[in-house]
Amino acid sequence: MRIHIIHENDEWLPPFAAALDAAGLPWEAWHLDGGVLDLDAVPPEGVYWSRMSASSHTRGHLVSKDHTRSVLSWLESHGRTVVNGRRVLELEVSKVDQHAALRAAGFDVPRTFAVIGDHDRAREVARRLPVPFISKDNQGGKGLGVQRFDTHEAFDRYLADGFVPPVDGTLLLQEYLQPALPRITRVEIVGGEFVYALTADTSGGFELCPADACAIDDAFCPTDGSAKFQLRRDFTAVDAAPWVAFARTWGIGIGGFEFIETVDGRRVTYDINTNTNYNPDVEAEAAVPAATVIAGYLGRLLAAAGSHATVTSSSRA
Repeated sequence: MRIHIIHENDEWLPPFAAALDAAGLPWEAWHLDGGVLDLDAVPPEGVYWSRMSASSHTRGHLVSKDHTRSVLSWLESHGRTVVNGRRVLELEVSKVDQHAALRAAGFDVPRTFAVIGDHDRAREVARRLPVPFISKDNQGGKGLGVQRFDTHEAFDRYLADGFVPPVDGTLLLQEYLQPALPRITRVEIVGGEFVYALTADTSGGFELCPADACAIDDAFCPTDGSAKFQLRRDFTAVDAAPWVAFARTWGIGIGGFEFIETVDGRRVTYDINTNTNYNPDVEAEAAVPAATVIAGYLGRLLAAAGSHATVTSSSRA
């Protein structure tokens, strides 16, 4: 029995592999990007951790999202222990789903319009927002499609020349949030518990990714160390309670929540990342690195799954 990591990007695995190996835990990677799934087969016993990313298509993995949907449904139908299962995947790959779930839970979220399919309508929809405003892809990650527009005419020009339709056909138009300080905060949660919060400097833009390995280019994933990403020491488990409660309710075993504190006193949550990566400088500064916390969490789940399998086997004897 082992831990199975469901993913589509080998470059993101090393920190977690090192933590699992250090804890002496058996694991293997399931790289999902097409293939054959025998729906009549019984999946191996163990714990499954889904790290499928909303940005998988940018790495040429166009079917990874749907492959993972099928595999997670199959695993859950057999009662396997799945971290970040089928309904969590839908949050990962749809900011519309995130927005709806956060609003229903009472969080302040950005004013947002989803323009689905008919992107010619985006011109008129944009004029329902004051300037500046931003556009972004619904299936995001790495700041995909994030653009700020200071005039509606600038947006018209963008649509006419340079616009690339989102992979799922859904374009988001959203109010621009002016931060009180040039930073966002990301709250990291593992196993229904607060791990730490970090801040990311937004003075160079909002296309932020805290992991070195995600740096396809610096325009999308700036990773210049602690100058951009820093541990937020004034943020405690008490502060994190609303996001922890949300994670528990939605079954998000491992994830990060990003929010902005605005100049007009709002605390606006705008992103849920259930394929969270960790900045190495912040990890080194934290009392306990998140990767180590994850290894402990998965190890406990594996032990529980093993006990359940033993009891079930004995009951059938």
